[in-house]
Amino acid sequence: MMESVNDLLQDESIRHQVALQGYSTGVVQRIMAVLNRSDARLAAELAQLLESMSPTTFKMERLESLLSSVRSLSTAAYDQIGKALSDELREFVAYEVSYQHQMLISHVPVAVHVAAVSAESVYAAALARPFQGVLLMNVWSDLDAQKFKRVRQSIAQGYLEGRSTDQIIRELRGTRAKGYEDGIIQRDRRDVEAVVRTALGHTAGMAQDRVMEANTDLLKALQWSSTLDLRTSAPCRIRDRLLYTPGDHKPIGHKVPWLAGPGRLHWRCRSGQVPVLKSHKELGIDIPEIVVEGQTRASLDGQVPRDTTYADWIRKQSAARQDQVLGPTRGKLLRQGKLEMAEMYTARGELLTLDDLRIRDVEAFNRAGL
Repeated sequence: MMESVNDLLQDESIRHQVALQGYSTGVVQRIMAVLNRSDARLAAELAQLLESMSPTTFKMERLESLLSSVRSLSTAAYDQIGKALSDELREFVAYEVSYQHQMLISHVPVAVHVAAVSAESVYAAALARPFQGVLLMNVWSDLDAQKFKRVRQSIAQGYLEGRSTDQIIRELRGTRAKGYEDGIIQRDRRDVEAVVRTALGHTAGMAQDRVMEANTDLLKALQWSSTLDLRTSAPCRIRDRLLYTPGDHKPIGHKVPWLAGPGRLHWRCRSGQVPVLKSHKELGIDIPEIVVEGQTRASLDGQVPRDTTYADWIRKQSAARQDQVLGPTRGKLLRQGKLEMAEMYTARGELLTLDDLRIRDVEAFNRAGL
């Protein structure tokens, strides 16, 4: 089957989307290494602090005074994490803006001008715009405060309940059997990972938006591209391969809104956007369109046909996978052919509850006279 330049562009965009997820994992690992070193020191300092306290003479005022010196270790670690991620994002923005610009250049005729954008302006815009309701510059101090609130409460509760110093330390640090991941001071790891991945997705989306906005004269549409695996969120499943107008992101042929956009729709969003170019004729160029042999689209299970949507992909999965993604009731209805993916959502892309589905069934029965 012969494919167009837009098919090639889709393949390249999806390849890049997958590569960004691997890059994101590497950044998370580097950030976690900083946190690991800090938490090891923090656990040692807390243990030493608690050894110096007497359970029989415990007072909150004394605890607050002693914790102030330990708190500075945590604050310094979060400051270091914040700087490391900001530096990473600045370098990443320069790469992503350049990549998106070059991707368009390599898929349009030589005679067509592709506008460039400033990486610095994109970086500034990404930092200034909140993602999931938070600004990157504020998030680390919030996580630091939450962490020490848990530490303070755990220590105070331990003393009030008569626990030994060793028991309190073990609750703070965690147990060796579980790799210390069950400790109070470890619980912010998931939050840190979510911030790092979401910040990268937010920044990538901002870079993509700005390059596409600068080149709307070359584009017919932007296509939403969701990852084909079991972790894809409900909002991203229904948006997969839907089209939106370039620049203002209005739905084309549907009512599902763009909202924050791919990579920014929710925490850890892994979706991306694919530019759909105008034809040579629409660009005012009198040369034949380029076509090539068809290729494939990346998924959890290797390569799938390029035109596969998330709905197509989940329909071919095992019953266990369908139930894991959709829930047992929706999975069963899908397998029975009684409910398609699109029917699980409102026109605006919101996942229907089971009560909503029951109401729809009753209405359908009433219309049928049953």
